[in-house]
Amino acid sequence: MLNDVIERRKSTRYNTSAHVFMKGAQHPTNARAYIPEYFEGEAVLKDISITGCHLESTVQVTATPGTTCVITIQPEPASKIKEFDIPAEVRWIRATDYSCQIGFAILESPSGKYFQRYVDYLSWRATQQS
Repeated sequence: MLNDVIERRKSTRYNTSAHVFMKGAQHPTNARAYIPEYFEGEAVLKDISITGCHLESTVQVTATPGTTCVITIQPEPASKIKEFDIPAEVRWIRATDYSCQIGFAILESPSGKYFQRYVDYLSWRATQQS
């Protein structure tokens, strides 16, 4: 089923492997995201771009494709970028017995420059690791 997904991204996605925590975070992480409307618990931010992001969690999600939310991102301290909000729409959900993956489309450019700075930081970091 995963092989049947059609690639529709129009911008570069940057792998983050950052841990993402929903409401009630207990552990240190590279970046944090809060989406209390849908679930609590630990997740991993698999990738992010200016048009969307992909999270994976062991917690099942109550959202359905087409629903909207605001994701609050707290970038890792090394980036020196402040917290920002992303208005997003759930595009897809893939659930198994052990994990739940969620794909989000970013609905509009977040206010302020923090989101673009974070994507630029991840792009720079990817070139430094190559």
